[in-house]
Amino acid sequence: MTEFSEIWSYLAQGPLLWLTITLIAYAIGDAAFQASGRKPFVNSVLVAVVLLAGLLWLTDTPYATYFEGAQFVHFMLGPATVALAVPLWANRGLIRRTAVPLLASLLAGSLTAMLSAVGIAAAFGVRGEALASLLPKSTTAPVALGVAEQIGGSPTLTAVLVILTGIVGAVIATPLLNLLRITDWRARGFAVGVAAHGIGTARAFQVNETAGAFSGVGMGLNAVLTALLAPWVAYLFL
Repeated sequence: MTEFSEIWSYLAQGPLLWLTITLIAYAIGDAAFQASGRKPFVNSVLVAVVLLAGLLWLTDTPYATYFEGAQFVHFMLGPATVALAVPLWANRGLIRRTAVPLLASLLAGSLTAMLSAVGIAAAFGVRGEALASLLPKSTTAPVALGVAEQIGGSPTLTAVLVILTGIVGAVIATPLLNLLRITDWRARGFAVGVAAHGIGTARAFQVNETAGAFSGVGMGLNAVLTALLAPWVAYLFL
């Protein structure tokens, strides 16, 4: 056991170890998702997060050490977001024809995401930095971290909340929208993008390409609107 601990301590210092483990964890999560018959509650990201969190806890590895190796995955968030332009361009006609209801839905969804989060948290006694960290939880991570820092929140806490929001949205969106009998793929996708950013958008693409395209639109527009509105919401309500 001592020999294994020494070997692990040596390997853990190399950044490539944690990048490799991150990719393996996601591959396991994706395999579990496929084996489940693509059930939404067996979400690939959720499985990967649980596996990685368990490993970090068991090995007593600081998050800073893990992130040093896995930061390449974080860097790829930017190119992955830009790549959403391809399906957006392919569906530009549909998007153009529904511009007015999309913008109205965007404003309602963005404000609801921010105000409901801080309202519920405040009712339970959350104050200060933690409350501010909740505001940008429904937008994509690079934007959310910048917004959190600007309004006095904790970027680290916001990152956790963003991931949780995306996972929860990806898991419950399809069953909830089915229960509500919403069948328009444009509406379904846009709602998921506004509420659950990139993780929700990835799930939307798994369900339907049009839903994925509109989810990408919702995610991108909500990022811009949240960056504009969050400082004002923080000023008025926090």
